[in-house]
Amino acid sequence: MKHLDSSCTNSNNKKKRGSYCILPPPKRKKSGKAAFLHLISASTTTGTHHTISIEADEPFTIGRSTRHCNLVFDDRRVSKQHCQILFDASLHKLYLLDGAFSSFYNSNKNTSSSTTRRLSLNGVFVNGVRVGKGLFMELSAGDEVLLACGNHKGLCGSRIRIGFIIQRIVFDIPSCKFNKRIFALRGYDSSPYLIGRVKSLLTRCRNILQSDDPVFYIRQCQKEYFEVSSLNSVGKDNPSHFDGVVQNKPCSNFVPLPSPGKNFYLNRLEMMHYTPFSHHPVVSLPELLYPVESISRMFIATFTSDILWFLSYCEIPCHLPVTIACHNTERCWSSDPDKRSFMPYPEFPNLVVVYPPFPESIAFGKDRKKQGIACHHPKLFVLQRQDSIRVIITSANLVANQWNRVTNTIWWQDFPRTSSPDYSSLFCKFYDGNMNKDSKPDFAAQLAGFVASLLTDVPSQAHWIVELTKYDFGGAKGHLIASVPGIHSYTVPSMIEIMQLLSANHKAFSVKFLGLVEASVVGLSHLFQTAADSNGARLKKLAAFLGKSCEKAYGFLEIVLIRNKNVPADANAVSVLVSKPNEFSEGDCVQLGFLPRNVAKWVSPLWDIGFFRFSGYVCPKEALAAALGGNSIKVQLILHVSQGPHFQDISRMMQPEHVIALCSLVASVRRCSGLWRLQEVLGQYRWPESLESDFIYGPSSIGSVNSQFLAAFSAASGKRSLQSFDSEESDPEWGCWSATQELKCPSIRIIFPTIERVKNACSGILPSKRILCFSERTWQRLRTADILHDAVPHPCDRLGYPMHVKVARRRFQSKMGAPSCGWVYCGSHNFSAAAWGRPISNPFRSRANGPEKGNSSLGLRLHICNYELGIIFIFPQTKGGSGKNCTNLDDVVLPFVVPAPKYGSRDRPATKQAMREALADLTEQEREKLVELVATEEMMEEIPDEEEEPIEATSYAAEEKEDEKAYVEQLWSQVDSSQSC
Repeated sequence: MKHLDSSCTNSNNKKKRGSYCILPPPKRKKSGKAAFLHLISASTTTGTHHTISIEADEPFTIGRSTRHCNLVFDDRRVSKQHCQILFDASLHKLYLLDGAFSSFYNSNKNTSSSTTRRLSLNGVFVNGVRVGKGLFMELSAGDEVLLACGNHKGLCGSRIRIGFIIQRIVFDIPSCKFNKRIFALRGYDSSPYLIGRVKSLLTRCRNILQSDDPVFYIRQCQKEYFEVSSLNSVGKDNPSHFDGVVQNKPCSNFVPLPSPGKNFYLNRLEMMHYTPFSHHPVVSLPELLYPVESISRMFIATFTSDILWFLSYCEIPCHLPVTIACHNTERCWSSDPDKRSFMPYPEFPNLVVVYPPFPESIAFGKDRKKQGIACHHPKLFVLQRQDSIRVIITSANLVANQWNRVTNTIWWQDFPRTSSPDYSSLFCKFYDGNMNKDSKPDFAAQLAGFVASLLTDVPSQAHWIVELTKYDFGGAKGHLIASVPGIHSYTVPSMIEIMQLLSANHKAFSVKFLGLVEASVVGLSHLFQTAADSNGARLKKLAAFLGKSCEKAYGFLEIVLIRNKNVPADANAVSVLVSKPNEFSEGDCVQLGFLPRNVAKWVSPLWDIGFFRFSGYVCPKEALAAALGGNSIKVQLILHVSQGPHFQDISRMMQPEHVIALCSLVASVRRCSGLWRLQEVLGQYRWPESLESDFIYGPSSIGSVNSQFLAAFSAASGKRSLQSFDSEESDPEWGCWSATQELKCPSIRIIFPTIERVKNACSGILPSKRILCFSERTWQRLRTADILHDAVPHPCDRLGYPMHVKVARRRFQSKMGAPSCGWVYCGSHNFSAAAWGRPISNPFRSRANGPEKGNSSLGLRLHICNYELGIIFIFPQTKGGSGKNCTNLDDVVLPFVVPAPKYGSRDRPATKQAMREALADLTEQEREKLVELVATEEMMEEIPDEEEEPIEATSYAAEEKEDEKAYVEQLWSQVDSSQSC
């Protein structure tokens, strides 16, 4: 806080961001009763003293806004209206209140609602102790008031001093009798607040009835709601309690909440009352983290973030290890691993911010410098405790506005600790193509694979993968649906094919298959296009070996991997050789090349110690084409991963270098992603197509959607055609859902708000403008499809609040009175190809290469741009009724009205263009009030992940880079190419 000077005396003067200055309060009409406070900056010990005047019955506002505050601090850590000082003339006392009173104004209806209160983002501290939410703190001479403070258990532990010290208080009170308390603001009607208090108590009664331990719950309510010992500890006698809209932190914030199971909660919005008759359970972020003191480690994945708000709002201890993966365009696209992590706050030495990488294959023109539309978009929390681990999947980013003022979905589940780590849980369990629908969800493997993909370039955080092995995820209520950016090959058929090959070749080893890794062979063309093979002998030998193998193993050839431990260029080098078919005699091999350096660096440590076995397969035609020259395209190599002789001893033998290698392996193992993951989960069930009653998707963003994507999403969701085909059921195309059928008979309904609904929201257009994304071009394309429906918030008390949900449901209504069957999805995926993937062609293989029976709408390759994560709940068809304690599909209340009202002929969605036009139509007065309201709300929203997707190249193929060529040249010069098998 700078000393008061001429540059700070006028609230209209512009100040450099980051400076602190106190502005004198505007002149007001004197009431005759006032308190004068003599202040000095908390960041200095000397300087000019300042005096402020606080009148009775007039809240004195402190914050960052020069328009609304009497005392201004120009610092981004200070909220626009951070706190207020209230003067009670009857008791000659001053009280400090966190937040500020304000009133909502609807610019479209020209109406104003009752007075409400908004809390500050970073809290307010008196003598180092945070003022409780809903409590007044009495102020005295000598008190230090801080407006931003790193804290531990509510105590200020930061060297940052943004605030002031009260040196002296003088009361100027005329001689008369007083019978009015300052807590009754001018024009204050107590009836709404009394009603709010009654509703709050009724909510607590409902929570007591639903609690697993009602006695414990009641005790916690008594302890947290009625006691104010935390404030008394600083020497204040009988601090006053405020019985208004914002109460002390509800006791439900301090007791464990029941997991939603096959359902989800909505977030607890500020300024809303929740009664026993509410249609949907609600939860806040502090409730989800409670008790934060018992958390030993925390992992967060988000798109946008306000980390300082999170640390303060949730009272995160400064010593707690916290890993936050978030989006940063420059860092995520950078090829420099050093830009993958950052430690931004010295006060929190164990907080690491991670920026997950985007592969160059999804960049425009295959060039990282031409960054694509990709974004890191998941919303995930993993809270590790000694006896359990909590996984939270939500649609809310790590910003205040989305948790407190925008509707979002939240799901979570606690998983118990196991007696010993289970490293096999990191890998998916494979079945014979017809997966048993009673099998446990592969929750642990999907979670580990997704987290590993975010941390693969940050070795210091690789321990997270090891920590996940310590918990039992077998009781998961849903299936994780993850999207990881890249161009993915459809590897499930390849897994089955290669497993069939292994069953003949590896019976004696009794190895357990763990997964496949899609890698490549580098340096293949070097040996066959140089003087080393001037007479072409090696090339002829290679052609002979490969030619005899082309018709076997569904077009794959098993290769030989040999460790080169004594190579100066790279101690982790691994050679790739081809042996004579059906003959593994010593020396009868031809070396193709090597594993890439970034693959060998984790294969070798895990192989050398015996944790895993590795074998490989290549396509002979690709290998021969590369050997003959003409291009520098990499030869695809499929690594087969199985348990090694010391797999069961991993816990005992694991060293730090193995932890890093294990994280890379788990990240590299191929898993179905996006649409293919959706198909993998839902394909386990047979859905009664003739009974379908609705198929809906409610996103906050709609990408460049066309009939091909609509058909692909419907096909992945299990949609099949009931029409008769000339072909038989054995035909892979039989019953598949195509783009042509989607155009004739649309299968899905999209729920998205109209522009009129957005204009009539409580806070107007601007809040929605920052979270909704729908291009005018896509709207015109979908207009004739007649699939759009208005998003009406549900329950009704959320009307007028923006929605940031991503929820889908497909329901089959039984005609015999049985419960409905189907599925429900919630998470971070918007309705876009960037999130779910765009099917593209495979440049190398055709469908004839294997016994694939699938859907042509899903393609053989999938182009995914975003990191996304969600969960899907399955409600299979049953003959009898569900169990007494089971959740039925019809019990899942969606956050919007269903059936949703269909768009009328004059309705228009809230596209970017429509919202811009609506803002332009506002009068100057309405626009001022709208901007003023939004500024008061401390808006901090995400940038939509896409507006209009470009069509990417469908023939992408990885090519060797210059650094890879230099690497293999060194290896060729140091490795004997004639080495034996």
